[in-house]
Amino acid sequence: MYCALLLLSCSFAKSQNQNNALSGTAVMQFQDSSARLHVKDIVVKGNKITKEYLILREIQFKKGDSIVIASLNQQLEQARHQVYNTTLFTEVKFDLSMVSAYDVIVIVTVRERWYIYPVPQFKPVDRNFNEWIKTYNASLKRVNYGLKFVDYNLSGRRDQLRLFFLTGFSRDFSFSYNAPYSNSKLTEGFVVSAGYSQKKEIAYKTTYTDSLLFYTSDSLRTQFVGSTFYATAGYAIRRGFFNKHFFNAGFYRIIVTDSIASPKYNPNYLGDGKVAANIFDLTYTYQYANVNNVLYATKGKTAFIGASKRGIGFTGGINALTLEAGYNKYYDLGKKWYSSIQLSSRLILPLRQAYINQKGLGYGDSYLRGLEYLVIDGTVTGLIKSTLKKKIVEFKIPLPFKIKSLPYIPFTFFAKTYADVGYEYNKKEFATNLNNRLLYTGGFGIDILTFYDVNLRIEYSFNQLNQKGLFLHTQSGF
Repeated sequence: MYCALLLLSCSFAKSQNQNNALSGTAVMQFQDSSARLHVKDIVVKGNKITKEYLILREIQFKKGDSIVIASLNQQLEQARHQVYNTTLFTEVKFDLSMVSAYDVIVIVTVRERWYIYPVPQFKPVDRNFNEWIKTYNASLKRVNYGLKFVDYNLSGRRDQLRLFFLTGFSRDFSFSYNAPYSNSKLTEGFVVSAGYSQKKEIAYKTTYTDSLLFYTSDSLRTQFVGSTFYATAGYAIRRGFFNKHFFNAGFYRIIVTDSIASPKYNPNYLGDGKVAANIFDLTYTYQYANVNNVLYATKGKTAFIGASKRGIGFTGGINALTLEAGYNKYYDLGKKWYSSIQLSSRLILPLRQAYINQKGLGYGDSYLRGLEYLVIDGTVTGLIKSTLKKKIVEFKIPLPFKIKSLPYIPFTFFAKTYADVGYEYNKKEFATNLNNRLLYTGGFGIDILTFYDVNLRIEYSFNQLNQKGLFLHTQSGF
């Protein structure tokens, strides 16, 4: 047992990143790999705010269970991933302590993140960082500023409180509270949110060349031309480790200035020439996620399906039925090589929709790399993203001052190449240059992964329009 466990421990420790390793103690030798170890206890260390039972909930084996020696590494690695994927910790480590020939204590050591962020905000209002820099020359006039307060672990149960107070180019005041473990069994949760925003500029139409046209009351943008109030509530079910069900209901009150809905601009903005709309949304989403890192996966798979109903009717105005699905697969190819394939699709019925319901490719994460400056509206969307990358270097920089939750700044660099294919259908009366045709792009770049899973992506992309350029993207876990 001594040799078997020592080899297993060393093998697992070498397979982990960012100091998340398994270590073991010397014990007697096993001759039979089908023999079992009895989990006498699970001890959690390092959690000052997070409740211990929340960490234990994410471990698939419990006190009193037995684990086959042959699957020990796999079981401990899976458990470490599940605890880390709560996004509450910068490090998660599993150690074994043998108390007898067949009894083991599992020691889980975590390093908690910073959870409270009362930080100033400085945020461009444009769709992405690239558009703000290239199209508007990084104009400080197109920036919102203010205060963001977030507590990612308010009561130690991974409940999140968010408050935003932003002004500047537009105004945005919002609140949300998300409690994913609200019942005693830690299988159900809820979320509530509300907000109010005002805009001095509204994208009222898309040009034939797939650029947005903006309406503003005057060249100095001194007056607001639209406002939105919303209130939402949701209920979540997560009885296992990988499957989640979300049910959400929301109310939105949208008002725009009369000019936007006039024949001169876009009477189909809210549909039927309306300048105001009360919108009711009902949404169901199923999610599956079994990956080594939910914020930057290199192994595993995720999937989702969703259905939402907007409005109480079936045609006209803002009424819409939306069906969505996606599947992502991440492969560890060995020798620090990784690949991924990401598939997503969406259908909106009826196919003729108000302009605000036509947001297809070019919004949020639904875009082709190399077409960041363009938007392709539509009601039927298909997107495939493929990536091949290699980890080229990994190191840590110690901080000159002591911070328990962040003793050093880790850096991991990936070199990558990629190719994307997409399609966006829209009714002929709304079609633009890139509608109803196959789209494809490609490129290469660098991903830089650092503390709190902050991901900086530097990409040089090209597309079928013979356009090429350098693009920057950021993503973070806070």
